[in-house]
Amino acid sequence: MAAPLTRAEKTRRTRQRMLDAAARLFAEHGWTGTTVESIARAAEVGVQTVYFTFGTKRAVLKELLDTTVAGDADPVATLDRPWAQEVLDEPDPALQLARQAAGARRILERAAPVLEVVRAAAAADPELAELWRTNRHQRLTVQLRFAEALVTKAGGALRDGHDAASAADIALTVLGPETYGILVTDRGWTPSRWETWAADNLVRQLLP
Repeated sequence: MAAPLTRAEKTRRTRQRMLDAAARLFAEHGWTGTTVESIARAAEVGVQTVYFTFGTKRAVLKELLDTTVAGDADPVATLDRPWAQEVLDEPDPALQLARQAAGARRILERAAPVLEVVRAAAAADPELAELWRTNRHQRLTVQLRFAEALVTKAGGALRDGHDAASAADIALTVLGPETYGILVTDRGWTPSRWETWAADNLVRQLLP
């Protein structure tokens, strides 16, 4: 006989149920078409439970973005996560770029729909616009650290005189949710095909 759930575990499961419901509704109906009431109904909780747990609909979306990008609720920065350390520790420049593409694929398979909700809503909501800018800045920070490592591994010289800053710009574009959305969501590429294309594109753009 299974042990009864602790109060903390019940709370965690309820919170996750609300986030899962919000993810489905945001993907299906967008930011404006999703309400706190619809989240509560889909999660089978009271409306006040959603408000008590998160405070606002924006806070639901922010936590959903944080957890889908990370893959969990642990407060660990991207650059401190094992996959990012593997990118930085990889001695071969081409294999580093392949690891970057693989890491981006894993994140975007989870988070692309949520990122698109934030991006689309940012035009009309100042708080979500700031959330989108923050997310993009975080992604650039990660890519800049990867690019600095790449420059060192490539002997200090990248293709066409690119430095770490412009290499990060290229990686931000190639591995970004906008490009992934066009090719995978809109054009029907598989995530595997996108990953292969992205890695090959980065090598062609950046390595001598």
